[in-house]
Amino acid sequence: MVFLQLFAMLIVILVAAEVFTNALEHLGEKLGISEGVTGSIFAAVGTALPETSVPLLAIFAGTANTATNHEIGEGAILGAPLMLATLSLFLMAFSVWKRRGISGHLRPERTGLKRDLNYFIVAFGLAAIALYVPHDNQVMRIIVGIFMVLIYVVYVWQTIRASRGLVAEGHATEAESDMFLCRLGLPNNSTIIGLQLFLGLALLLLGAKGFINGVEEAAQILGISALMLSLLIIPIATELPEKVNSILWIRKGKDTLAFGNITGAMVFQGTLLPAIGIVLTPWLPRPELVAGLIVTLVAAMWLRYLLAKGDIRVWHLFINGALYVTYVSYALTH
Repeated sequence: MVFLQLFAMLIVILVAAEVFTNALEHLGEKLGISEGVTGSIFAAVGTALPETSVPLLAIFAGTANTATNHEIGEGAILGAPLMLATLSLFLMAFSVWKRRGISGHLRPERTGLKRDLNYFIVAFGLAAIALYVPHDNQVMRIIVGIFMVLIYVVYVWQTIRASRGLVAEGHATEAESDMFLCRLGLPNNSTIIGLQLFLGLALLLLGAKGFINGVEEAAQILGISALMLSLLIIPIATELPEKVNSILWIRKGKDTLAFGNITGAMVFQGTLLPAIGIVLTPWLPRPELVAGLIVTLVAAMWLRYLLAKGDIRVWHLFINGALYVTYVSYALTH
């Protein structure tokens, strides 16, 4: 029964993310902003809401077991960037393998992708260092948390600042299809866009809350800890919206939106959520967490190296998939 509940909540999450992202595309088009802003900020934050809401609700309103809440929260916080930097990028590349060839080129707008990866690597590296800050040194943890929030604020400011030039270069956001509510006969205006955004957000929160309630029982049935379940299972489920959207975009040749949807979510989840984890959970250097952090940073630095080298090919991101398999193998045998 618990697995049926998890599946049902996953369906709710997927539907909600589609509703939310569809409205975001129309908002980006109406505001006249670049694909970089729409992908790295609007779509990234929107489709990151399921996995974002899971650790937040686990920490603030989870089960009666505080230790389990912390394990779910920490695992989901660090598991989401791991999934994005490895499996999500691999699946995106794999989806165009036959169409572009194993050595085919992937051509996202480079300046925005570099910015995303630079901010993520710095912030997530700081989150890794924070694992070794003593738990009783709350002042230092709060300082680190505030600094990570500021990193995201500066990132958003720089991304929006670069938008005007990118629009002028032909990277403006264009909605692919009609807004869902407009198909019911409603007008396409700011009020209706806001209403659809609200509906999508409400469904996302409902789905995430239902998912959390099934995590503890599922962990007991499978005989694994809540930490491992939240590191592996929750990100796979809640990252599906990102993977689906990025796959659809890259198959349409919108490489900038496809990459930005993933790397923008990496920045969002590599700054704000670790800040909360550092301040409100034990945030200890458990082997599973340390290994996940290392694999995530290696995957991100590999993509950053490819950008510096000047070329990203389909097979390059297969290495990101191999890194994910390596981590899962380690986690399940230790």
